Amino acid sequence: MFTVYALKSEKDGRIYVGFTQDINRRLKEHNSGKTRSTKGWVPWFIIFAEEVETREEARAREIYLKSGVGKEYLKSL
Repeated sequence: MFTVYALKSEKDGRIYVGFTQDINRRLKEHNSGKTRSTKGWVPWFIIFAEEVETREEARAREIYLKSGVGKEYLKSL
């Protein structure tokens, strides 16, 4: 199982989308500054999470959520 997730920065409201097999570990990594692409905008909180069966499904959903339509959906949450 994989979790596709979206995080929102408390610092400036930006949204980050990714996928993982362990959402709790991954959120800790983002908030501790271990992830280069998100360390400048900590703290982060989860605004969206969805479980899928395979890595391929997770990647496809991640790509959708990073698209213009997907980002608009996440902003509406």
